[in-house]
Amino acid sequence: MIEIKELTKRFGPMTAVANLSLHVAKGEVLGFLGPNGAGKSTTMKMVTGFLAPDAGTVTVCGHDIEADTTKAQALIGYLPEGAPAYGDMTARQFLSFIAEVRGFKGADAKARVAAVVEKTELVPVLEQPIETLSKGFKRRVGLAQAILHDPPVLIMDEPTDGLDPNQKHAVRGLIHDMAAEKAIIVSTHLLEEVEAICTRAVIIDRGTIVADGTPAELLARSRYHNAVTLTLSKDEIEGAVAKLKTLAMVAQVERKNFGDAVRLTAFPKSGALLIEAVSALAARENWTVKELYAEPGRLDEVFRAITTSDAARVKAARK
Repeated sequence: MIEIKELTKRFGPMTAVANLSLHVAKGEVLGFLGPNGAGKSTTMKMVTGFLAPDAGTVTVCGHDIEADTTKAQALIGYLPEGAPAYGDMTARQFLSFIAEVRGFKGADAKARVAAVVEKTELVPVLEQPIETLSKGFKRRVGLAQAILHDPPVLIMDEPTDGLDPNQKHAVRGLIHDMAAEKAIIVSTHLLEEVEAICTRAVIIDRGTIVADGTPAELLARSRYHNAVTLTLSKDEIEGAVAKLKTLAMVAQVERKNFGDAVRLTAFPKSGALLIEAVSALAARENWTVKELYAEPGRLDEVFRAITTSDAARVKAARK
């Protein structure tokens, strides 16, 4: 439903997006990740036709975004960065305006507005000017306008930015409910959002794709994947570390102090499953185990390992 081929965008001497290619199929929720300045927002603006690429093509449900812009954009729901809207309009007036722009009239327009107001829980602020709303409600107004025409393609830049935990849960539930019939791209800095709603994640750095896979596949790249963490009392630690190192599948053991207890993490060789062996060892040695669990992996660690830090980015730009 979304096909991006060799997309490139330069701003003067800087290349923001470099020869980027990917596709998103119906039923996919693609998490689009990367550090600040990696090219996420620039890519999304090109995909939606708000920014012309220097090279490459984008098609939306078979329509070229440059050659057939109106038809392509009619199929897209877009929540841009900052959720821009007309601040002097009330939320109801703005959504009614969007309905008219999208070609809905009369009872049909009112029904569309009512449906998205309910989905995004905007009833309490419906008659307030948008400029008076909190950041979270402004974001929800932006989400409401994006889904008002029930588009087959949704492209959202930080959809839960500014929302409290309850609101984030509600928006993630809404995205999940819509996902089966749409192709959705979600740009986010929240790695837990990827695990919560995304079926696939793409990480970009310096305008190029550095990882593409399911959340589980990315977690498997973490050194914590299948590691086992257990918390013991301090007087058991030295013996426990020595015993853990005797297990054939253990590559390394790390420790962290927590008051009167110490947390040990045993890292596996080549992603081996350690949980049964460590559990059996703890039982044999009669350790006083306060917690013991297997690690699925840590996305933040994978993210840091394959992307460029802000400091490195600044250093490279100065060369």
